[in-house]
Amino acid sequence: MNKITPRTLSGFMELLPPRQAQMRAVMKVLRETYALYGFTPIDTPVIEAAEVLLAKGGGETEKQIYRFQKGDSDLALRFDLTVPLAKYVAMNYGQLTFPFRRYQIGKVYRGERAQRGRFREFYQADIDVIGDGSLDVANEAEMPAIICDVFRRLGIERFRIRMNNRKVLNGLFAYLGVGESASAVMTAIDKLDKIGPEKVTAILTGDIGMDPAKAAELMDILASGDPMGTLDSLAGRCEALDEGIAELKTVTGLLPGLGVPDDKWEIDLTIARGLDYYTGTVYETMLLDHPEVGSVCSGGRYDDLAGYYTDKKLPGVGVSIGVTRLFYILQEQGLLSDEINTAPCDALVIPMGDDVLGFAVESATVLRSAGVRTQVYTEKKKVKAKFAYADKLAIPFAVVVGSDEAAEGLVSLKNLATGEQTKLPAAEAAEAIKAAANKAVKPVKGI
Repeated sequence: MNKITPRTLSGFMELLPPRQAQMRAVMKVLRETYALYGFTPIDTPVIEAAEVLLAKGGGETEKQIYRFQKGDSDLALRFDLTVPLAKYVAMNYGQLTFPFRRYQIGKVYRGERAQRGRFREFYQADIDVIGDGSLDVANEAEMPAIICDVFRRLGIERFRIRMNNRKVLNGLFAYLGVGESASAVMTAIDKLDKIGPEKVTAILTGDIGMDPAKAAELMDILASGDPMGTLDSLAGRCEALDEGIAELKTVTGLLPGLGVPDDKWEIDLTIARGLDYYTGTVYETMLLDHPEVGSVCSGGRYDDLAGYYTDKKLPGVGVSIGVTRLFYILQEQGLLSDEINTAPCDALVIPMGDDVLGFAVESATVLRSAGVRTQVYTEKKKVKAKFAYADKLAIPFAVVVGSDEAAEGLVSLKNLATGEQTKLPAAEAAEAIKAAANKAVKPVKGI
């Protein structure tokens, strides 16, 4: 029989068990933090009807989507978690309570060119608040607080959340006389970090046909070192601009009470977010020591989530963390904590002979009943090989059961890091193991 060379497709990530345990620790932080803010978990199918996913498709979306036929069905793999959310809310509207607060962590698929830090299959972690007809702007202030909490709980300290408001940008464009070309101007501004102000100015004056003096004024406003002061000086020039300024002030005014330190956020008038459904506050989160990777958490306010599926107005606000990309960066930079317990269990029960196997499995049951992840080593190997197995998997404790222990109804608990060994009942061993395991270790070393 011919052997097939095992391989993983380009753009798809597979992790060895220790790295997978670290990924699990990152996701655990995400789930626990989202739950703290009252978000409920949902899940949606990886495969949807193509017409559902492509309701607002076209352009790059249709080029990147994985689409296939199965019988008479035209199917596609989800490319983000927002479109499935829109379908979910529209379909279940009568059974949901609004504002509807959901989080979802799941894989999405995009058939784009795989490159460093960019994958074709990757995890996203999204949170959204959806309103029924209206949604108060205060919800937009909560997003930076959640982002800040998530990153600090992960152990990432050197980050900054950059915020803007699309009404501010649309107001500026109207004031400068390019309101009809707002989408094109927005797209150009979104490229500032990548191509620089000179090339963006060339696009504004050349491709878009903006008056050079107006383009220069726009670039000066965007580059202001005092964004709010600059915006205040423009107050009264345009209704949309005034609305955007007021919303920014409401959002930023609530941040101190939400526990967001001043050094973790800033107003950046160049933040546009390319997607045209954003209508209010927009966010991008940067790692200060790794600006080259771009935003690792972004999102914003939108006023019509499910317009392609229902006539009901369902405004919302949300952010998305590219978990796989963030994890790849942390792994590549050696920033994942080696102190995270990546072992498959907390205790390895080692019976010293077949005659004590019965008591060994009983002891393992006591440990598991107390919530201790436990494995029984049943292979007929030498003692040295049994401990080598525990060492290779970084299992922190060995629970040794010999004839003496079985006769006394005790176990010998050995801390494999320190070598300390104690003889005690299995129930007490469980408590000692749990006490050691409960020491919180953040998934990231601290950046």
